Amino acid sequence: MNLDALCNALPKVELHLHIEGSLEPELMMQLAERNRVSLPYSDVEAIRAAYQFTDLQSFLDIYYAGAAVLQTAEDFHDLTWAYLVRGAVDNLRHTEIFFDPQTHTERGVPLDAVFEGIGAALDRARVELDISSELILCFLRHLSPGSAMATLRSALPFRDQFIAVGLDSSEQGRPPSLFTEVFDEARAEGLRTVAHAGEEGPPAYIIEALDLLGVSRIDHGVRAIEDDALVDRLVAEQIPLTVCPLSNLALRVVEDLANHPLARLLDRGVRVSIHSDDPAYFGGYIGENYRQTARALDLGAPALVTLARNAIDGAFLTTDRKNILLQELDRVIHEVG
Repeated sequence: MNLDALCNALPKVELHLHIEGSLEPELMMQLAERNRVSLPYSDVEAIRAAYQFTDLQSFLDIYYAGAAVLQTAEDFHDLTWAYLVRGAVDNLRHTEIFFDPQTHTERGVPLDAVFEGIGAALDRARVELDISSELILCFLRHLSPGSAMATLRSALPFRDQFIAVGLDSSEQGRPPSLFTEVFDEARAEGLRTVAHAGEEGPPAYIIEALDLLGVSRIDHGVRAIEDDALVDRLVAEQIPLTVCPLSNLALRVVEDLANHPLARLLDRGVRVSIHSDDPAYFGGYIGENYRQTARALDLGAPALVTLARNAIDGAFLTTDRKNILLQELDRVIHEVG
């Protein structure tokens, strides 16, 4: 089995996926027409042409503009279902989906419509695609900690529909320490915690996320490579890093995929795994992230298997489901061997 075939065959667990970032131009146009939303683009090609970014903020500007087409439970179902169907092509077996309620409630979209639509698609995928899932509610860090707290409290009536809270959006100048109080309350409600840190922000933000937010895993975290003591801590505490190589390339976190720190982190023993972040915008779903990263970093079969295993181990899965996926991974290893 060649490396591309191995990348395709590996059972995929996706732990870093923003559902709003899976909004393909075709669906954006379709939903704009359905909801009579005026977009600043004449057609699908014009939208794709706009997907050229210089940094995180330039991406977020179009990301939030595109989200304006998401208005009803049906829209959120169609968005989520499209991602899941596409994921099945890559042998996606489990996904833990981020969503940003503030992006929608600030536009007057009821929170129950968001939960209803996404939840219906996730339920459907369990039956029709055998893809298990969890939902992670993220706070927009460019908004105030008070807004995050209000969002958490408004979401608690839907507590049985999400397993964790996260922290995303513009990292520069918005350290995790700003959100200590809301994360404390989330943990008191029995929620897991994760956070974006060490993408554009410094390694110190990773340390804050661990020490102040009590996170179970770090989203991105690639700048940990700049701090040897931090890398040693990540290894000692077995903290997963959910790394998104094509996102890092598109947003100029790295200038060349061949220089991405993923391989160095993996060699040090960090629990790195591969994910797609916002695949509609960054040129690749999870399978493409595996394939391009394997080629650019000359990763062999053992490294790819480790990446897949790290994702399974780092997931908020039941023991039974985790064992099923590990058995699937073992079958692939046997075929390769």
